[in-house]
Amino acid sequence: MTAGLQEGRKAPAFTLETTAGKRRLADYAGQYLVLYFYPKDDTPGCTQEALDFTAHAKAFEKAGAVVLGVSRDTLAKHEKFAAKHGLTVQLGSDEDGKVSDAYGTWGEKTLYGRTYMGMNRVTLLIGPDGKIIRVWPKVKVKGHAQEVLEEINSRKG
Repeated sequence: MTAGLQEGRKAPAFTLETTAGKRRLADYAGQYLVLYFYPKDDTPGCTQEALDFTAHAKAFEKAGAVVLGVSRDTLAKHEKFAAKHGLTVQLGSDEDGKVSDAYGTWGEKTLYGRTYMGMNRVTLLIGPDGKIIRVWPKVKVKGHAQEVLEEINSRKG
């Protein structure tokens, strides 16, 4: 991951087409942003992660947080994915890779001994001031949405 992803630093600015319209980092000022990067729509792990964040959507909202999932899939694919699974989290399309490059989430991966480039499963919690509060660099899907929610609630005192 890039040095820019250090906790306490300003999150890199971005603009994305999302399932909720065009969004910029600045649009989330004053609230928590759970920015999660995932490899691909409609694959088992990515579907479960999106379903888990959706299942906790009301609790995230109550905690003053918005959840935005990002992959390099097209917006049309995101819309189809969201409709198929009843997802309520925002999904952002990073087709040109600018956002995943800025956040250092695109990199070398290995599967069955084969090395390739792909999106790493990384979650960031960005504070109301636009600074990175916490980075989860190697996300395990099971229980992750709950862990992120607990992190937000622990900061609300």
